[in-house]
Amino acid sequence: MTRIRLSRSSVGPEEKEALARVIDGAYLGMGDEVRQFEDEIAAMIGGNRTVVCVATGTAALHLAVSCLDIGAGDEVIVPTITYVASFQAVSATGARPVACDVREGDAFLDLEDAEKRLTAKTRAIMPVHYASSACGLGEVYAFAKANNLRVIEDAAHSFGNARECVKAGAEGDVVCFSFDGIKNITSGEGGAVVTGDDVLAQRLRDARLLGVEKDTDARYSGRRTWTFDVKHQGFRYHMSNLMAALGRAQLKKLDHFAARRRALAARYVRSFAGMNGLSTMALDWPNMVPHIFVVKVQDGARQALADHLKAREIETGFHYQPNHCLTLFKTDYALPMAEKLAGELLTLPLHAELTDEEQERVIEAVIGFFRTR
Repeated sequence: MTRIRLSRSSVGPEEKEALARVIDGAYLGMGDEVRQFEDEIAAMIGGNRTVVCVATGTAALHLAVSCLDIGAGDEVIVPTITYVASFQAVSATGARPVACDVREGDAFLDLEDAEKRLTAKTRAIMPVHYASSACGLGEVYAFAKANNLRVIEDAAHSFGNARECVKAGAEGDVVCFSFDGIKNITSGEGGAVVTGDDVLAQRLRDARLLGVEKDTDARYSGRRTWTFDVKHQGFRYHMSNLMAALGRAQLKKLDHFAARRRALAARYVRSFAGMNGLSTMALDWPNMVPHIFVVKVQDGARQALADHLKAREIETGFHYQPNHCLTLFKTDYALPMAEKLAGELLTLPLHAELTDEEQERVIEAVIGFFRTR
């Protein structure tokens, strides 16, 4: 029996040709290919935004926090149900990630709990687009404005999404995407910071190249800056031409990927409607490019279902462990909804290469599990 993968890259001859083009040009580092990728992302998103491509999605988050001069003694509110990268990006600056609870229906940041976590040290809030959905983002911005906070959106799952007909990244303070191997599009690794703040954008461009001022312009032209000044902490976080070429080829396929992911998610939702013991997330399906498909398994049966699927060569995942339960970020307060969901959330296979026959196997295995209980 063929194993059904939880997630995987979707690449083909177009990506190979793009990589070969850069290799043949013998300029593999950051150059004009990156500039073109950034311009194409900006055109797709709209909204007159600046796109700064970097080495990973985590680097995007870390740069965003760092370039807002958030550091030692500061705090950033982060929902506890997220990948640990969100928390590590904050702690890497010396600031403290402050865990808050999430909502039951969609695992999005719970603003009522976030308000309890506010202190005089709070500088920013980091809403996470959990499972590609960000319903409630408008309320987060109102909360941030009322409390004089910056907003750093962890939109790692959301590239290509739309909310009220506006593309993710087209509005908002600072929006961070990921392009790792299994995201909605991939550049192998990679990420991007998107903002309308011109001062911040220049700071981000410099910071990804070790803080060397205006080195981005030289790199775009295939040159290096040999005489320069450095005024702020920087990092070696720039994207390479190889990564950008792969990303550009993927960007051309985004509409196809989006349609396939939506179709798969819609079939899961229809198939599991009304089931006892399992429910789907209350997400904004029509406007999403679903990165993962998460269900809630009741009555303590999550691990049993995962084992049942594993025995049938079907991979599953847990998105995510609450960060406030990890040793490094452990809190002295409970976050009851996150702790409840941590035992219920199960991720089923979803990617553009998943066939209808494979998905049918997953659906039949899930339904069969509950029929025998």
